[in-house]
Amino acid sequence: MSAEITPESVLDACRAAGLKLATAESCTGGMVSARLIDVAGSSDVVLGGIVAYSNAAKRDVLGVDTNTLKAYGAVSEETAVEMAEGARRALRAGVAVGITGIAGPGGAGDKPEGRVCFAVAREGMETRSETQDFGALGRDRVRAVSRDRAMELLKEAAEFRP
Repeated sequence: MSAEITPESVLDACRAAGLKLATAESCTGGMVSARLIDVAGSSDVVLGGIVAYSNAAKRDVLGVDTNTLKAYGAVSEETAVEMAEGARRALRAGVAVGITGIAGPGGAGDKPEGRVCFAVAREGMETRSETQDFGALGRDRVRAVSRDRAMELLKEAAEFRP
């Protein structure tokens, strides 16, 4: 995580924008939410997080369309977008991040270890998505860098001025 991107800076950016925050996490397993709620006073910003590791949870809890999962797979920007939008809707948040990827060891089909897809949904902003190929850094490291990138995306979205 960049030196300037701290949990406090993400929370402060959300406060300044009047935004409540939610997360939808798969490969990070709640690490983004945990990092944010480690900060005392974060309850005025963080509404909650949904860990949706299985496709069934992505579909049933976050509303990811079965056709999206079939066409693009769980590790795709399309799925990350629907995860972020689903968390935002379910928790009535102003901004939400979705994270899905392959932490390893090993990849799955044509998707290598270290591929992580992100999306951030914010009121008044078109949902943004991206894919990062972090490489075979090992499970713990892929999850940590994914958490950090998600924090950056949340801060950028909070600072977005429509």
